[in-house]
Amino acid sequence: MADQPQLEPPTTGAGTPAPANAAAGLHRAFPEQGVPVIHRINRLGLWTLYIKEVRRFFKVQTQTIWAPAVTTLLYLMIFTVALGGGNRTVLGVSFATFVAPGLIAMGMMNNAFANASFSFLAGKIQGTIIDYLMPPLSELELMIALIGAAVTRAVLVGLALLAAILLWPGVNLGFVHLWAIVWFGLMGSVLLALIGLLTSIWADKFDHNAAITNFIITPLTMLSGTFYVIDNLSPTFQAVSRANPFFYVISGFRFGFLGQSDIGDTNTAVMAGAVALGLLNLVLGAVTYVLMRSGWKLKG
Repeated sequence: MADQPQLEPPTTGAGTPAPANAAAGLHRAFPEQGVPVIHRINRLGLWTLYIKEVRRFFKVQTQTIWAPAVTTLLYLMIFTVALGGGNRTVLGVSFATFVAPGLIAMGMMNNAFANASFSFLAGKIQGTIIDYLMPPLSELELMIALIGAAVTRAVLVGLALLAAILLWPGVNLGFVHLWAIVWFGLMGSVLLALIGLLTSIWADKFDHNAAITNFIITPLTMLSGTFYVIDNLSPTFQAVSRANPFFYVISGFRFGFLGQSDIGDTNTAVMAGAVALGLLNLVLGAVTYVLMRSGWKLKG
């Protein structure tokens, strides 16, 4: 090995050999292989991914934020004219006022799902999923960034829907229980963001994503009590409705605006629904974390 080039020892500016501790410091500048450099939360990486996801949907805000407002106004117009008319009252308010909070919550949930279900799936199809997996982000940090961006889109859509619906004649919404509006709005958005993230992990093509949307999300949303109270249903279908988590999101969100809900006759029943929704999100979050940590359908 005598023909191999010899490494020169570190020198000072005068050309004299540097002390031995300078060479040791040169080696200490780089960690040993496999030794983590970031020991706590990678705040900069988490924030960067979150902003990247927000900018992705905000670049096409006409489609991702304002279009749902127009679609919701069409729903409101059709169902108010076809089912409610001008004289029908539900829970002591006009039909338009009754249905408006449910439409806002429905728009928020659908857009949270759409945003979260796109990231990994698009990466798989385009071959860019390594951009999500290679940065020094833990599975939990990755989840927080993607779910946070989906919830941000849901909140922006909800605000746009609220502004549009308040201009609709015959809609009189109050803010009776602000905590319920915030809690059920956020928990519903997180729920659909988690389902969307699970879908993007499982799906291999856009047809799989469309199948979840058409056969699971849309039916559960439409049968959640958005356009009716479940007291009008038979006992069997009332039990089915109460097994639908979307029902608690819609009814709890409506309770925040109207002070009335078909979850139950007391605030205790609404609080129980709020706690159950939070626990469901914790369970789904744990399942998502385990799947992401295992690398199922993401790595290899």
